[in-house]
Amino acid sequence: MKNWTEILLKPSDTLETAIQVLHSGGVRIALVVDENRKLLGTVTDGDIRRALIKHISMECSVKDVMNDTPSIALLSEKSEMIMSKMKSMDLLHIPLVDERNTLVGLETLQHLLNKKKYDNPVFLMAGGFGTRLRPLTEKKPKPLLNVGSRPILETIIGQFIDAGFCNFYISTHYKAEMIWEYFGDGSKWGINIKYLHESEPLGTAGALGLLPDDMPELPIVVMNGDLLTKVNFEHLLDFHHDQGGTATMCIREYDIQVPYGVVDIGEQYLTGIVEKPIHKFFVNAGIYVLEKGLINRINSDSYLDMPNFFDAQIKQGEQISVFPIHEYWLDIGRIEEYEKANKEAMDIL
Repeated sequence: MKNWTEILLKPSDTLETAIQVLHSGGVRIALVVDENRKLLGTVTDGDIRRALIKHISMECSVKDVMNDTPSIALLSEKSEMIMSKMKSMDLLHIPLVDERNTLVGLETLQHLLNKKKYDNPVFLMAGGFGTRLRPLTEKKPKPLLNVGSRPILETIIGQFIDAGFCNFYISTHYKAEMIWEYFGDGSKWGINIKYLHESEPLGTAGALGLLPDDMPELPIVVMNGDLLTKVNFEHLLDFHHDQGGTATMCIREYDIQVPYGVVDIGEQYLTGIVEKPIHKFFVNAGIYVLEKGLINRINSDSYLDMPNFFDAQIKQGEQISVFPIHEYWLDIGRIEEYEKANKEAMDIL
């Protein structure tokens, strides 16, 4: 539900306010949150009716009538799992929260039953050499390495299919024939796959210049072909649309702890000591949404990495949005990360 922010209540709001929100929202539920948008409870038509039967005043607070233990679904859960949960509990709607119990949306059974299909192209980068994963990549390209029972790239494509996407472009270079043979034209999965072959490595942005000019005027979802994540691609595309920029970059928090006590100095005097401080940064998560007009600026004849391309666009005044992700995310670049992915395969796939 795109307009779920219109059905939010504070715990101090009155019952009368709750009734107004229920009527204007049109989904027969209101969501009660604190100042940090943590989900505290829900108010439905039934809650209102039970309050009226008990002759509770219209001036009472919603915290006195709300359901403070509502059924919830994680944003990272697959649509099929959420639908199954809703059907088993006979629910028409369910709040979506992240791992921190922060409200991020409202899913409705009607939306799940009438699942949207996206014509937006999906561009997956699968041309790298996988040097840091040798000797595993000496006989097959990194995107075809199995995590669990399936190749990494097949898992990624399956997630996009679950979200309603069906048009794929895959850039290839190293051992490209193996990728072509495995995925073919995509008909095995009921999708369309086209390949863009890099005769020489073009970088994470340069390969986008190989895309055909006759693509639809729709935002393009771009993703590295060696990532495992539970990012909700539907919500990402909605976010990009709502922000109105020319591109969106997914980012994630990355913490670095200094293993020593850090000292603050004023002139020649000690002013303070912080023991083993943790510094928090946001890093590029390797998932993007780009407007087609932006991609038209990329020259397919030269090497270009995505950070350099984004930096150039920012300097030209383009609006680049950032989409922080809290869901599972793992970049399989080294042997340790590949082994970690396989250990966690049961939970992440």
